[in-house]
Amino acid sequence: MASDPIHAQLSASAATSLSQPVSSPLTRAAIFLVLTVNPGARSRYAVLSLCADLSALLRAVGFRDPDGMLSCIMGFGSDAWDRLIGLPRPAELHPFREILSGTRHAVSTAGDLIFHIRAKRMDVCFELATQIMARLEGAVATADEVHGFRYFDQRDLLGFVDGTENPAGSAADYAVFIDAEDPAYSGGSYVIVQKYLHNLAAWNALSTEAQERIIGRRKLSDIELHDSIKPSSAHNALTVVEENGVEIKILRDNMPFGRPGHGEFGTYFIGYSRSPRTIEQMLENMFIGRPPGNYDRILDFSTPVTGNLFFVPTATFLDNVAPDPPASAPAGPSSSGSPSKDGSLGIGSLKGENSHE
Repeated sequence: MASDPIHAQLSASAATSLSQPVSSPLTRAAIFLVLTVNPGARSRYAVLSLCADLSALLRAVGFRDPDGMLSCIMGFGSDAWDRLIGLPRPAELHPFREILSGTRHAVSTAGDLIFHIRAKRMDVCFELATQIMARLEGAVATADEVHGFRYFDQRDLLGFVDGTENPAGSAADYAVFIDAEDPAYSGGSYVIVQKYLHNLAAWNALSTEAQERIIGRRKLSDIELHDSIKPSSAHNALTVVEENGVEIKILRDNMPFGRPGHGEFGTYFIGYSRSPRTIEQMLENMFIGRPPGNYDRILDFSTPVTGNLFFVPTATFLDNVAPDPPASAPAGPSSSGSPSKDGSLGIGSLKGENSHE
């Protein structure tokens, strides 16, 4: 590995990298954009050019509301990483693994890029999403777009508080950021997203006690049910993953969404972790059961209609992307095949491509 110049350069960069704001505090509003990248050199160039300019876009929009807590996290699917970046994949980046067990189906759907935009106000999120899509016009297609909101006291549309067990501070950083296990991509993260639609009529027909046994918490107080009365199929029992007796944490930034006029009510699940294996194990527990057949009863009322896994590189990595322009595009000062003087990655040259092809 040490003799590999690509990995050597990545490792040196990772040592001083600034992560994307994965572990930032939760906000009141969010937009989730999942995009597919159109074929061709121009599309690739448009996406990679945006990588280097994303921080500037974020500053320009965020400056208009300094207290708005605007942030944007950009991630890549495995196929998109291969096609756009061309560097060796992060160690655990792969397509989302669908799960089918009886009538329960964790689907895998199209998605090359994710933009997780969040702020205190939806208008600020909306402005940044608009600017991003304007930059990518003609280069991408929208696979999914969800506008999320905080619902009363951090509740989902099922009426329960969501995200109670999120780690905070240094524990959150430890849970979400890659470290020595993949040094070339240290400071990066993985994110899994699923869009769940709820059958609220059926859910609300249950008694509060029945709902609490499914979730594993009291609905009003958010207090966890005692183990003596909590079913082993409770949602909060099946989503606990342990290694050597220690619980492995993830960071959830789930958001309710919906269109009452269309009868659409849902939760956008988004989970960040230093390894996708943790969330994948949670999903297996939910959909297959622990043991098999002892599945999460919330799935009798909630159906996932999307499923994606993305890698979130560091902000430093994005800032340093310097793509070679397509042959018909005007050449800029950093368009040569050699590494840029400003320390940019020079993606074309790292791939071994000829910038004049």
